[in-house]
Amino acid sequence: MDLRVAAYAVIVDDDERVLLSRWIEGAKPAWTLPGGGMDPGEHPERTCRREVKEETGYDVAVGEILGVDSIVIPARRRLSGTGDQQGLRIVYRAEITGGSLAYEIDGSTDMAEWIPLSRVRSIERVSLVDVGLRMAGLV
Repeated sequence: MDLRVAAYAVIVDDDERVLLSRWIEGAKPAWTLPGGGMDPGEHPERTCRREVKEETGYDVAVGEILGVDSIVIPARRRLSGTGDQQGLRIVYRAEITGGSLAYEIDGSTDMAEWIPLSRVRSIERVSLVDVGLRMAGLV
């Protein structure tokens, strides 16, 4: 079984909106928490900062670890690779410190948006969004 370790951010503004990225590598586009896979030797906090910047254009201060989630993706559902894959997802609380909203070019996401928390249940999203919001005590 392959292992993929990744770091993600739950970022909520004063208007009770959560910052999400639209993931485009699945069967259909779906909203996800900004974040992604660790590079070899990279610290998870650095991964979180780098991935948020790449996917949203924002610089962030990474706060507390909200939790660690584990998911097993069967080989038949994987987008690449062979065999089953375990995803170990480290979820942090983060806040914006600079930058401005921008979209990733040629990546796994194509846009980012501030979504009102009250609307999250009505959008197409990956399960990680619900996991992260639950960890943050927002649902």
